[in-house]
Amino acid sequence: MSELITAELVDVDLAAETKQAAARSLAERMVAAGRVTDLDGFLADVAAREAQMPTGLDGGIGIPHCRSEHVTAPTLAFGRSARGIDFGAPDGPADLIFLIAAPAGADDDHLTILSALARRLMDARFTTALRAEHDPAAVAALIRGEEAPAPEEAPAAGAQSAAPVEAHAPSAPASAAAPFRIVAVTSCPTGIAHTYMAAEALRQAGEAEGVEVVVETQGSAGFTRLDPAVIAAADGVILAHDVEVRERGRFAGKPTVDVGVKAAVNRPSELVAEVRAKAERGETTALATTTAPMDSGAPGDHFGIRLRTWLMTGVSYMVPFVAAGGLLIALAFAIGGYEINSAPSVAEHFVWTEAASWAALLFQVGGAAFGFLVPVLAGYIAYGMVDRPGLVPGIVGGAIAVTVNAGFLGGLAAGLIAGAVVMAIQRVHVPTVLRGVMPVVVIPPVSAAVVGFLMFIVVGKPIASLQKAMTDWLSGLSGGNAVLLGVLLGLMMCFDLGGPVNKVAYAFAVGGLATPTDGSLKVMAAVMAAGMVPPLGMALATTVRAKLFTKAEQDNGKAAWVLGASFISEGAIPFAAADPLRVIPSAMAGGAVTGALSMAFDATLRAPHGGIFVVPLIGRPLLYLLAIAAGTVVTAALVVLLKSRRKPAGPAATPPAVTEAADPKVPAAA
Repeated sequence: MSELITAELVDVDLAAETKQAAARSLAERMVAAGRVTDLDGFLADVAAREAQMPTGLDGGIGIPHCRSEHVTAPTLAFGRSARGIDFGAPDGPADLIFLIAAPAGADDDHLTILSALARRLMDARFTTALRAEHDPAAVAALIRGEEAPAPEEAPAAGAQSAAPVEAHAPSAPASAAAPFRIVAVTSCPTGIAHTYMAAEALRQAGEAEGVEVVVETQGSAGFTRLDPAVIAAADGVILAHDVEVRERGRFAGKPTVDVGVKAAVNRPSELVAEVRAKAERGETTALATTTAPMDSGAPGDHFGIRLRTWLMTGVSYMVPFVAAGGLLIALAFAIGGYEINSAPSVAEHFVWTEAASWAALLFQVGGAAFGFLVPVLAGYIAYGMVDRPGLVPGIVGGAIAVTVNAGFLGGLAAGLIAGAVVMAIQRVHVPTVLRGVMPVVVIPPVSAAVVGFLMFIVVGKPIASLQKAMTDWLSGLSGGNAVLLGVLLGLMMCFDLGGPVNKVAYAFAVGGLATPTDGSLKVMAAVMAAGMVPPLGMALATTVRAKLFTKAEQDNGKAAWVLGASFISEGAIPFAAADPLRVIPSAMAGGAVTGALSMAFDATLRAPHGGIFVVPLIGRPLLYLLAIAAGTVVTAALVVLLKSRRKPAGPAATPPAVTEAADPKVPAAA
């Protein structure tokens, strides 16, 4: 840490009485050292971070910290207060104050060093040595790790020097029972201090309890995904976070404790005990039914798998915009009629007492939401490929796709191009001194310019022609062609109940909503109807012929009524897992019937999700429900027939409970 702290950045007699004064006193030392360029601007960033969450920790520690454009190099200043300063810790004032400053584009190496310091703060010997030393140079050397704290005769249980977070509980004799296994995720808004301190606290608490704890730190230096095998083998999950957990769906279906990151720092043993108690009671997380960030694909995955993952990442972030825009526009039509699309801007004409004005408002807000579909799709495809650096070129490329009328296909192309451009830039070797400015000053403008050139000049117009051809084809669908497309989409939706084939059909339908036509709205209706059939069919079968199913299957059948009605196809997974050769063909047959009838009835749908709860917004709703009912009956009849003809065997295998995690990558029915 020789570049992070020097004797000039240490104040062993900090006279400040408030946290604001303490931050200013230490920041002034940073300014004098040339590490901070604008004192007031930097302190404003520190205060903004403090407003998100107090930075006081149990044990008399305060760690105000932030990222700031006013910081020239990662820097640490230390102050020791005799009277103590209130930083919001539960156990009282802090006497050890660490002000951590990171540039807005700090490189991973420096942030890793800062995170190592955060873990060392959990070592009682380290903090004791800091309280005993009076020489600023010696304090700086101690913090840099050049001087080891004196060993204690009886260190506190669990006290450790800084060690890799992903440590395990001490090995037990081969004859001993396997330890309770916990996987955890820690993250905080800046990802510099609390993230790693929480991870170390959980690790120490696990060792003290004889529990195996493996932690994924989602910090500023990025994160390395836990091995899926480790997650699968875990008995419980602890999520200690103040920002969204990346790829949270990986942990669904397990006993889970979900808390703020400071809880893991202050009371890790309680969290370990809580997750063990949940496991003993059999409590698990509910079926995942919302969109979540997607796995960007492991480096060793086949390219086709990674490509599908990138595309579905974009679709998963686009779907909420489709839902918001589609539902608002549908409500506008229901209130004000179809002529509402020609109403003047509500910014210029709005009458509070007129239903037409409210309808116009809903229509125009929905239209604004629809305007983000392609840019968000492109931005988050790039995000799935290269994380945050892909957002700017991806969104810019998506906006250009809208400008040149390249539509949904243009958004797909722009996202992939943006991700590839950023990947290429990141492979260019740059001097260490320039790494800090790459994420802010270099990658966004360069990648946006390259993507803009390609979208405007090279690929935009050809893709626009292809998009127009596809739109014209969908608009012209009628008669036998429409029915055949409905059959195909129904088969795809029911083939793997949330797998790759299902996702292709769902993405095709959702993509059509980006440029809504009568044909694309029919496709969306057929896809949702077919996706509702598998769980509804299994629910009906368990009702009419209960003796063909185990007790667990009968219980799952009751839940499947609700899941199917909500367009959650995964409600049929327990049945398919136990008897795939009978359940999957039956579901596909019912889905094909429903898809064909929906297209034949000219049913339309503007919302990408919702099941029966959006029926009032569906075109030809009674015929639409008839199509769903017909497919449900076909599925149930085939399942009953096939199960009745099977040869007697031993007790049927108990299927997984319906709380099995749904794929979080797109809405649950996708």
